[in-house]
Amino acid sequence: MPPSVDPKKPPQTLMQGNVAVAEAAIRVGCRFFGGYPITPSSEVMMRIAQLLRENNGTFIQMEDEIASICAVIGASWSGAKAMTATSGPGFSLMQEGLGYAYFTETPLVLVDVQRAGPATGQATHVAQGDVMQFKYGSHGDYYPIALAPWSVQELYDLTIRSFNLAEKYRVPVFLATDEAIGHARENIEIYEEFEIVDRVREGEGMPFGHDAPDGVPVMPAFGDGASLMVTGSTHNPQGFRKVDDPDVHNNLVTRLMRKTMDHVDDIVETEEYFLDDAEIAFFAFGISARTAVAAVRRLREKGVKAGLLRTRTLWPFPEKQITEVGKQVRALIVPELNKGMMASVARGYSQAPVHQINKTNGYVLEPEELIEYVEEELS
Repeated sequence: MPPSVDPKKPPQTLMQGNVAVAEAAIRVGCRFFGGYPITPSSEVMMRIAQLLRENNGTFIQMEDEIASICAVIGASWSGAKAMTATSGPGFSLMQEGLGYAYFTETPLVLVDVQRAGPATGQATHVAQGDVMQFKYGSHGDYYPIALAPWSVQELYDLTIRSFNLAEKYRVPVFLATDEAIGHARENIEIYEEFEIVDRVREGEGMPFGHDAPDGVPVMPAFGDGASLMVTGSTHNPQGFRKVDDPDVHNNLVTRLMRKTMDHVDDIVETEEYFLDDAEIAFFAFGISARTAVAAVRRLREKGVKAGLLRTRTLWPFPEKQITEVGKQVRALIVPELNKGMMASVARGYSQAPVHQINKTNGYVLEPEELIEYVEEELS
């Protein structure tokens, strides 16, 4: 007899990570992609170009990344769920447009498949060096959302979540992946039924500020008949420029901050592995978290009480979770493919000493490297 099949469980499909992003984006309602090919993100663009043609969407290859992000912003204000995908050098070019998107409260999704830098760096090799750029890439005060998947399945899952968060809070959302995950091929479940959040286009209040508890205004699209301006200058709740009014600017920046920071519990997601009795703990994200969980299991076999706090959210930073783990363990170890970006933030919240394991040669960390560090430095 053949094995029974659960009809409620989606079938598994072998899929590349970058392709999973495109598949998820279409299913959550993305109908515009503006981008420019760049390794190692190009497969996102290649696949979604095909899918948009089949789903009454629009694909535009722009002349560069500056034009790409501006096209995505315009498409969003036309009412479309819109996205782009890029890597380090392209992400750098997009920063001015992203600052405009934050200030105009434009929902969009940007997938950054991180590679080794700075500059052109190693175009085909992995890194996690854009951590601070997600938060501080553009000038001024803004509070981004950046999600960090660690598998092809989570690239599918968190692409959906990225669009939902962007629409719910009217913000750009980063999907902070990397070359290793983007080019991995794994079995995943392509489920078709899930919650889809759409922006509110009609309702009470002004399009750039009102008294709703969540601080998220309605967002009419061009052509809906609303009387408003969309400007990157300081503006009042209707959108009109008020560049000489200190109170208007302060109130606007404060509300933009609160849209994210008042909803940290809804946005931040972490997972715990073997932390109940842990004496040392790793704190990791993305591909480095997969290395860390393998190292934890092998350390446990050696009698070392190790655990892992894995974050799926880079920004807002999981302050509360780090604080709790830092009270419990005698050492917090942060493995990452940069020179210590997340470790530097974790030090501000961990009572335990924070140790760094860094690798910047274009290759992923191996479990043996983490185990060796624990045995030599923390035994």
